[in-house]
Amino acid sequence: MICFYFHPSPNPLKVALFLEEAGMPYEVVPVDIFKGEQHSAEFRSVNPNSKVPAIIIKDEPTGPKVRIFDSSAILLFLAERAGLFLGRSADRAELLSWLFFLSSGLGPFSGQAVHFQFTAPEGNGYAVNRYLREAQRHYQVLDEQLANSEYILGPEYTIADMSAWAWVDRAPRVFRDQDACLRHYPHVERWFTAIEARPAVARARLVGKDHTFKTTNDEETKRALFPSNYPYPAARFPS
Repeated sequence: MICFYFHPSPNPLKVALFLEEAGMPYEVVPVDIFKGEQHSAEFRSVNPNSKVPAIIIKDEPTGPKVRIFDSSAILLFLAERAGLFLGRSADRAELLSWLFFLSSGLGPFSGQAVHFQFTAPEGNGYAVNRYLREAQRHYQVLDEQLANSEYILGPEYTIADMSAWAWVDRAPRVFRDQDACLRHYPHVERWFTAIEARPAVARARLVGKDHTFKTTNDEETKRALFPSNYPYPAARFPS
């Protein structure tokens, strides 16, 4: 059984999509990151970096547990375990390259663009410009890759597409445009629309809906999400 530590944010969402696509049985363990639950001693034993997603796999009641944290590591581990969504063996280098591009580029720069536009104090015009322009550049890289390709690695749908999908899903917030956020990236838009039509996407969007997560962005939330902004020991949350 897979214990899936989940919050409805992009990185857990990509894992939810894989689990639904692969038909793997799993149990959702909600982690309310707006309340700081990711900083508990219990969760740090699952992910010492205090981030979601993470998974625990225990195949036998008396057997050892396997923990995996970081969304790209989880996708790769589960895909290899299932033998699914890895593309052709000849595309292994491309798969790894795009997974790392997404995990070190498009994802975090999109996240920082959102942070400095919506959460950081005013007066950070340089940071807003820096992260927004880099997010745009990463989208352009992806758009060029998809110009002559149905999916990121070619004709086959892979975990690279799942990883990218979860972040492109947040493009309206990154680019502050609810209606035409992908108009400058037509190949990304075509690709995203095709993935959205997959039945597993609708199922992935339902993961965690039976749990009420905090949505208020108050002081507790800011301390939970950005503890390094606060002096020690305020950055350490009680177990």
